[in-house]
Amino acid sequence: MGDMAPPAGCDHREDQQHLEHRKDLQFPSGGTVRRCRVLQWDSEEPVPRAELLSRVAGVRGLLCLLSDRIDREVLDAAGPDLKVISTMSVGFDHLALDEIKKRGIRVGYTPDVLTDATAELSVALLLSACRRLPEAAEQVRSGGWTTWKPLWMCGYGLSDSTVGIIGLGRIGQAVARRLKPFGVRKFLYTGSGPKPETAAEFGAEFVPLTRLAEESDFVVVTCALTPATQGMCNKDFFSRMKKTSVFVNTSRGTVVNQEDLYNALAQGQIAAAGLDVTTPEPLPTDHPLLSLKNCVILPHIGSATYATRNTMAVLAANNLLAGLRGEPMPHELKL
Repeated sequence: MGDMAPPAGCDHREDQQHLEHRKDLQFPSGGTVRRCRVLQWDSEEPVPRAELLSRVAGVRGLLCLLSDRIDREVLDAAGPDLKVISTMSVGFDHLALDEIKKRGIRVGYTPDVLTDATAELSVALLLSACRRLPEAAEQVRSGGWTTWKPLWMCGYGLSDSTVGIIGLGRIGQAVARRLKPFGVRKFLYTGSGPKPETAAEFGAEFVPLTRLAEESDFVVVTCALTPATQGMCNKDFFSRMKKTSVFVNTSRGTVVNQEDLYNALAQGQIAAAGLDVTTPEPLPTDHPLLSLKNCVILPHIGSATYATRNTMAVLAANNLLAGLRGEPMPHELKL
């Protein structure tokens, strides 16, 4: 199953005889061996919408990526046989969960396995932004490096700083754990509520969002996208931040009002930003944020290590097969 690339549909029936990219898999179920016919979109590019709608008809299971919008239209096209959806992601804002719940469809996802990789990328992005690494590398390539200068390419360091984390979940904790050895003086965090046992490891203090913005030298956003967090990092938020502060987002693009972020960066309200997520994705090459030297933007690669992506793929496949067997999934989203 290692070469199965999502999105893919599984169908136990034998009446579909003319499917392209068809693979037959065998797996144990209740003491017997059952057959799973897989229809695979064999490309790293997203499956075209029309192709998805036509191919999903009659499948029992669907394995998708976060780039695949699984909404009512897809569910209607799939029909009543669809019982399981497995997404190769920890986020699920691309899934129409209310509609999925109405239809009694089970959902598997891939949390935990990408925590370390995303936390590492968050720290790398923070360091790239605060120490101006892409800008400095460009100076080397363009001939801007002429001699040593006392204040040339100076940025901001983590030692004796205050770091604010929006969302002290698995990834937020992993970020704090990695930043602590840099000599961070104080951690602040905000979210749906205090987590005293979790926060104790870092001596982190639970504070309102406004105070976190005002006191933090670095703000790292690792929260889930919810109605409460959508657009929460906006003009008011950035206006409260220090002019020397650095903003990093590795959660979801729509947590941030990008126009407000652009204005804050362009007008010097904050020092720099690092983004691994944007709205939309991919970000258009003429987007104003890309014109700023103090904004580092990556193409949503938080979990992009070979080991992590392989683990995610196997877990997504195992979630799907467990669901088809009617068994507990390794990681099932509770709807």
